[in-house]
Amino acid sequence: MTIASDPSYPAHWEADVVLRDGGTARIRPITTEDAGRLVSFYEQVSDESKYYRFFAPYPRLSARDVHRFTHHDYVDRVGLAATVGEEFIGTVRYDRIGPDGRPASAPADEAEVAFLVQDAHQGRGVASALLEHIGAVARERDIRRFAAEVLPANNKMIKVFKDAGYEQKRSFEDGSVHLTLDLEPTAESLAVQRAREQRAEARSVQRLLTPRSVAVIGVSRSGGGVGAAALRNLRDSGFRGHLYAVNEAATTDLLDGVRAYRALGAVDAPVDLAVIAVPAERVPEAVAACGEHGVQGLVVLSAGYGESGAAGLDRQRELVRQVRSYGMRLIGPNAYGVINTAPEVGLNASLTPAPAPARGRIGLFTQSGAIGISLLSALLRRGEGLSSFVSAGNRADVSGNDILQYWYEDEATDVALMYLETLGNPRKFTRLARRTAAVKPVVVARGGRHTPAGHVVPGTRLPDATVSALLRQAGVIRVGTVTELVDVGLLLASQPLPAGPRVAILGNSESLGVLSYDACLAQGLRPGAPQDLTTAATAADFRTALGAALGSAESDAVIVTVIPWVNEQEPQDDLAGALRDAVAAHPGKPVAVVHVELAELVDALSPAGALSPRLRPTEEDEGGYARPDVRIPAYPAAERAVRAVAEAVRYGQWRRANADTGQVPEYEDIDEAGAAARLAALLADFGEGAGEGVLTLTETDAAALLAHYGIRVLPTLPAPTADAAVRAARSLGYPVALKTTAPHLRHRADLGGVRLDLATEADLRRSYEELTDLLGTPGELLPVVQAMVPRGVDTVVRSVIDPAAGAVLSFGLAGVASELLGDTAHRLVPATDRDAAGLIRSIRTAPLLFGWRGSDPVDTPALEELLLRLSRLVDDHPEVVGVTLEPVVVATEGLSVLGASVRVAHPPARTDLGPRTLPSY
Repeated sequence: MTIASDPSYPAHWEADVVLRDGGTARIRPITTEDAGRLVSFYEQVSDESKYYRFFAPYPRLSARDVHRFTHHDYVDRVGLAATVGEEFIGTVRYDRIGPDGRPASAPADEAEVAFLVQDAHQGRGVASALLEHIGAVARERDIRRFAAEVLPANNKMIKVFKDAGYEQKRSFEDGSVHLTLDLEPTAESLAVQRAREQRAEARSVQRLLTPRSVAVIGVSRSGGGVGAAALRNLRDSGFRGHLYAVNEAATTDLLDGVRAYRALGAVDAPVDLAVIAVPAERVPEAVAACGEHGVQGLVVLSAGYGESGAAGLDRQRELVRQVRSYGMRLIGPNAYGVINTAPEVGLNASLTPAPAPARGRIGLFTQSGAIGISLLSALLRRGEGLSSFVSAGNRADVSGNDILQYWYEDEATDVALMYLETLGNPRKFTRLARRTAAVKPVVVARGGRHTPAGHVVPGTRLPDATVSALLRQAGVIRVGTVTELVDVGLLLASQPLPAGPRVAILGNSESLGVLSYDACLAQGLRPGAPQDLTTAATAADFRTALGAALGSAESDAVIVTVIPWVNEQEPQDDLAGALRDAVAAHPGKPVAVVHVELAELVDALSPAGALSPRLRPTEEDEGGYARPDVRIPAYPAAERAVRAVAEAVRYGQWRRANADTGQVPEYEDIDEAGAAARLAALLADFGEGAGEGVLTLTETDAAALLAHYGIRVLPTLPAPTADAAVRAARSLGYPVALKTTAPHLRHRADLGGVRLDLATEADLRRSYEELTDLLGTPGELLPVVQAMVPRGVDTVVRSVIDPAAGAVLSFGLAGVASELLGDTAHRLVPATDRDAAGLIRSIRTAPLLFGWRGSDPVDTPALEELLLRLSRLVDDHPEVVGVTLEPVVVATEGLSVLGASVRVAHPPARTDLGPRTLPSY
């Protein structure tokens, strides 16, 4: 498609989307070069579908029709097509109309909309995706309503409109159903959009993890290399489907005992998943063969892409474009592979040698193959299995967000472990993580605090502690190392969540008990006095003591410490059985074991150890120690066990606190449309698009923009001379404040650049003279006059767009002390009423707001409302990239915003606020 001749072509409307069945399609504007594609598409549509579209038999498009449907001005007349490869599979168009239903131009804000989807692709969600995107286009062109005429028998299309979640009106006129849709997004339409996104992306991952047939492309005849290793691992791990080897030089029917072909096209059966292990320069040929054969997904093990520099990154972008053009999804490139331990699948399409990990309840995602190897080995050593494993390499297409979508509804996964180097789309990640964490733990170890090669997402500007706090707000358990990732994951996968922070400690080592006690205090837990069973304790003693601790109303979790017996009179299997027996008799509280050099105990407590012959009951043994469903994690250090328990405690508290997540309030006086119009005007002459830089608004423009969201900034008047200061004071009314606004003195009362409570002209003139004598000329100081406001606590409210964390709302007290100590709290945008209340209470200096040392409490409800209004502004308008309100004086009644700085920029072409779309490259 050539668009160079059409400068009005809106390239930012192009998007890749995941459809209901997990396949992909590309949505783009229809151009004049699409005449042939349109005719071919129409020829493949059934007569019935044509009748529903045109209300009459319409076997073919006339030349006039083709011209009309391919020539658009992209303002009043727009057409979009959903494509796979070069073929149209669906189209949608709108024509702006006036009140009389005839073609019109702006300011008319209604358009007639019509769809047509190829019969072979109906039921895949094509029309729903097209409606989302044409709706976004219409809103961009100031169209607020869609009108559609649908035949009563066209139930599928009526359902598309009905299920969209928009406010709509329906009437029956002249034998057809007349529908009117209000395009203003609603909570319901957003929920519908995100539910469709979740189902589609989860299904796309499911197709990758549950193939019925797999082909490995690039299997060497010598049995060496990556491709041969992947083939062996698939074969030897017991893959339940059909397996094929592809090598263009194959001379036999078998390679490593697997049916071999010289080309994928020679396989006379469907192939669901292809593992590509050929040099990077040959990957496009392999991808094309997969696309032509109807392969659903790819795992590209080949290296030489984004991790290798700029040329490799260009090659990676082209790979993604090619893969998506065939409607496929991609794991990689430079991937380590995928594993699905479901018995009916048995997939090990990775470089992990057989046997594959055992079946377990942990899902594992990594970006790094090396870290993936480390985590798999650690879990294997601890006897823990997996539900699924994805090591996505450069994650050019399938990312951690997609895997979270899959795990959210995967009944086989109880705990999600993720090693991430970047968050990709941070708004989407935190949204998905919050939703997933509400039903199962999400544990994240984050490496690469600077942008690694191969990843196009910039690093964060926020301190690491801030990123951790923001992730915890979303329910994510943030850990610092891969060792902690395994430690925490093991406990969460095998133990119930604790009801509180009270920890009982018992064991046969007083010293190890004391270490555990200290570690609990360091983690903010509430440990009881350690119970020393002495080194003479037997397995039965451990069982009795543990049972008592679990049954006690004074504990929420138990840590058991164990050191070896001097005479080794107690088999470790017996101790493991005793502990299992106690846990089985008193379920509901987590237990962690701290041991010293007792590897056999670790094995016996693991899932595999539960099936040890020593623990299997005999016919005489009515109870015994056989508890294969009881798993107890064991740790070689007290600090590691306690850290895992503490993370479980904090996560449990988050789950309980977020049973009510709060609401994003609606304020009737917010003028979203007015703010949008003002931003458009401000940015109209600033650059040409996203990435053109940041514009800092004047004080007047900043105050005007904030006013659209009910945030009033107290005006200031310039005072270039003493006489001008007096005139300003008369205009504002005494008493006033005189302040310097020079950058090096702004908000620095400690340097003497502020004079308050000036009640008379004499006071003002004297202060003006003192300032200019002490600090510099008026031209250097840029003095201003402002009316005095009621005394209170000076605070600072900010919001910024961080490249790795997304939109962030921040709060702290004003002043050097707070800045020096970093006493600032943060929440993700959009903030709820619960978030705002928690934000102002989470700084260390919060007592100053609530009547510390007998002072009057300030108006925190007003402060919470200010935070929520600012959050709404930033969330509604991605053009706003930074806001600072400083100082905000919070009095006993009300507050005053004395200064505001606002930075704006052209928004990115696509954000998480728009229609669902895959990341573009």
